[in-house]
Amino acid sequence: MNLTLRVWRQAGPKAPGRMVEYKAADISPEASFLEMMDVVNETLTLRGDEPIAFDHDCREGICGMCSMMINGVAHGPNRGTATCQLHMRSFEDGALIYIEPWRVRAFPVVKDLCVDRSALDRIVAAGGFITAATGGAQDANSVLVSKADADLAMDAAACIGCGACAAACPNGSASLFTGAKISHLGQLPQGQPERYRRALAMVEQHDAEGFGGCTLHGECQLACPKEISIDTIARMHRDFLVGAATTREERSGSGVG
Repeated sequence: MNLTLRVWRQAGPKAPGRMVEYKAADISPEASFLEMMDVVNETLTLRGDEPIAFDHDCREGICGMCSMMINGVAHGPNRGTATCQLHMRSFEDGALIYIEPWRVRAFPVVKDLCVDRSALDRIVAAGGFITAATGGAQDANSVLVSKADADLAMDAAACIGCGACAAACPNGSASLFTGAKISHLGQLPQGQPERYRRALAMVEQHDAEGFGGCTLHGECQLACPKEISIDTIARMHRDFLVGAATTREERSGSGVG
């Protein structure tokens, strides 16, 4: 395959950026998108040019590092697929492909296709800890979890924190990510003691990071490589409202506020 790439190049956070055209020649249809980028970078390096900076790690759809907008779509044209799982057979020979970083205010560009997604880490950190007994390992069946709750928790836990939800959202909201992290623990017995405090803290951190509000457009679940449902956002809203009401009651009872 022979392809034409138009790639966003930006030397640093404060530097101006622009689209630069490159040729990708003799690319195997079985190559992954990142392998294609490797070939292009090898060619650039051999001729003494600066290679294209892009994030990657596991290349198995697990770590969420491979964050790219491909032809205006987060992670490219295939549903339920991270960029590292996208194969070049998904494109036609001779195709023109636009490659850009996530375009989200809370994800400032570091260089080229790399963005700073530490805002997602701070949302998780705001959730704090869970109360759990210490000591020897508990028997596997000592804490009963219904099949329905376990399934919902596991579906939410599939989130890899790539940020595609925010990149696809017209509002730049990371509500799908935040909802998944809240819903994951909110469905399990171990997450109950801090459940509503956690929801309050994580939603407040989400807003403080500069992400937009959710208006349920639904683009987030379409872009999510793990196809997490926007139902997690509904569960987040429920826990947030309960937490807010509980906090008001506590303040009222103590004479605060």
